[in-house]
Amino acid sequence: MVCTNKWSDNDAEKLIDKYKLKGVNKDLALRTYSARLLGSEPEMVLHGGGNTSVKTVTKNLFGENINVLCVKGSGWDLATIEPEGHPAVELTPLLKLKNLTSLTDEDMVAIQRKNLIDPKSPNPSVETLLHAFLPYKFIDHTHSIALLSLANQPDADKVCLKIFGKEMVIVPYVMPGYDLAKLAYEMHEKFKSNISSKQEKLKGMILLKHGVFTFGENAKESYSRMIEVVNKAEQAIPRQIKLDLISSRKLDFNKNDNYKIIPYLRGLISGELVKNGAFKRCIFEIRNDQKIIEFSKLSNLIELSTRGVATPDHVIRTKASPLILDEIPNFNFDSEKNKMHDWLKRTKESLKKYMREYQHYFEFNNQRVGKIKKHLDPLPRLIIIPKFGMIAIGNSKKSACVAADIGQVWIETLLSAESFGEFRPVNEQDTFDLEYWSLEQAKLGIQKDPVNSGKVVIVTGAGGTIGSAISKVFYKSGAEIVCIDKNIITAKETAKMCGENALAIECDLTSREEIEKAFKEIILKYGGVDILISNAGIALPGELYEMNDEILLKSLSINLLSHHYLSQQSLKIFKSQDYFNQNNKDLLGGQLLYNVSKQALNPGKGFGAYGISKSALLALMKQYALEEGHNGVRSNCVNADRIKSGLLNSEMIKNRAKSRGLTEEEYMSGNLLNSEVKANDVAKAFLYLSKLKKTTGSILTVDGGNIAAMPR
Repeated sequence: MVCTNKWSDNDAEKLIDKYKLKGVNKDLALRTYSARLLGSEPEMVLHGGGNTSVKTVTKNLFGENINVLCVKGSGWDLATIEPEGHPAVELTPLLKLKNLTSLTDEDMVAIQRKNLIDPKSPNPSVETLLHAFLPYKFIDHTHSIALLSLANQPDADKVCLKIFGKEMVIVPYVMPGYDLAKLAYEMHEKFKSNISSKQEKLKGMILLKHGVFTFGENAKESYSRMIEVVNKAEQAIPRQIKLDLISSRKLDFNKNDNYKIIPYLRGLISGELVKNGAFKRCIFEIRNDQKIIEFSKLSNLIELSTRGVATPDHVIRTKASPLILDEIPNFNFDSEKNKMHDWLKRTKESLKKYMREYQHYFEFNNQRVGKIKKHLDPLPRLIIIPKFGMIAIGNSKKSACVAADIGQVWIETLLSAESFGEFRPVNEQDTFDLEYWSLEQAKLGIQKDPVNSGKVVIVTGAGGTIGSAISKVFYKSGAEIVCIDKNIITAKETAKMCGENALAIECDLTSREEIEKAFKEIILKYGGVDILISNAGIALPGELYEMNDEILLKSLSINLLSHHYLSQQSLKIFKSQDYFNQNNKDLLGGQLLYNVSKQALNPGKGFGAYGISKSALLALMKQYALEEGHNGVRSNCVNADRIKSGLLNSEMIKNRAKSRGLTEEEYMSGNLLNSEVKANDVAKAFLYLSKLKKTTGSILTVDGGNIAAMPR
């Protein structure tokens, strides 16, 4: 891929006019525009990486003009950044820091925060001082794959000097912070003094084994120089760089049943996470594009995989190296269990070895720095399986996708570097210092994951009123949501309200074949399942005396058998995930939650088929509680009544109220609490049940109080 200069004077002017109405000056508007252009190129910037700045003038509380540095703030992504994503810091106090001999990272952050114009702004970038010290109005910084392929060569300084000549300052690797800012400034002054011709100009700076900076007196110049430098680097590399983060997600496992091994692997990783005090479930993101498969087939795969990350800050997302597993043999999951067991046994041994090596890495380097670091979990974040692909691991789908994207960047950088010469990134000590950076260590324990973080929750009937409410409540609790419905349109509408990583599936729940197909899609999307909320149902009216078999069978098929089929399929996944935990108390287990209805205990006249099938569903819930409790699987249900939804629609409410001589409001609140029960109340009840770790076989009523429907 050759980077294209996407600058448009017309688009830039439009953005200037737009932000002028909001009180944003031209400098910051242009900074926002060109930062977004850089952020749109994953080959240069990914997931909050890179940073940009502009030096401009603003007014203080007294109306006086002051010089400020507007620099990218923590948590902002260049692709979608807004003007407030470049918080303004008073420049003069920052420039005085050049005279210091040293400055701790904590003091650096404190000084930068102290000089923020708006104290509510996010922390400025850790490379703020580097931006401040360099004497240019606009500065851009990216982690270009092409540039890193050259900057990670053993003789990278000579390579870069030969390709870029005097137009780029070359800075040896130093960890981001004050020392890097000061060294970069000193190297800049040294390179500048060596320029003898007025025609020669410094265009930027290469930080070896880290990334590239470009600068200019206007946004267009700095941005265009970045594109020019990246293109020059790409032209020097024999291999064409093509980062494909989209099609690599389109998985094809139709040829064999290898995908069935994924829940076993997820259970193994999750089990170790529990033992190591980290997040209790992991989410997978599976990729298998051409570059990943090419990399996985290399004869020196294991040696290459241990060399390190493409740029040091990636270690926070992916660890220093991936876990390499054996190729999955082709075998029949039903009849060749011994082959599966052998592969899983080798996989567990490989994981244990990885963890032991990480422990040694930590202990050795922690000793080096004075035993002051808090141990991070030793689990990998990337797994490479030859001919199968790459699995990225996170405590959410989002974090797993971030790790996968960075993993693909790492593979692309490594392959490109090897095509040019040799991939030799930062050493182990530098990697450790970044992974266990004091600024990162300070975050440990501050932010707690949501209660259902890392859990995959299936909601059936998700397109309906109750199913939609359940989906949204569990999404807010941190879960990954699978919205299953016979109507794909309504399923997608619910999924849209549950974040960009929610999955919508069209499925006939009375068909075992369609359910198995749906679960395959879920496994490939997330890696497994943790909670089934079997909510779909149908209420068919009619007196039993004159009811034909078709009505009763349909009711039983949807309100009983579909729940059974879903439960069986979920239990297959639960047991796969606990394959390595069968002989200990660290079971991951799972949950089966059913929407039963008060009809199971208090049947209504004219709804015999519904009441009978719901009574059977209640018995199903109890039977699963009885049979699967020792496997750590909890089975519970919610009995609700009079919820305005697809089953109890406006016309039915009107007719029932009229037949009882009540207003619609009186009918809907006809319970002991005189209060209407809503779909969100049912959703919260399911969430409450999911938290009760010592409860199974339970009926939770959500009906406002109904003596006839009380379980006891």
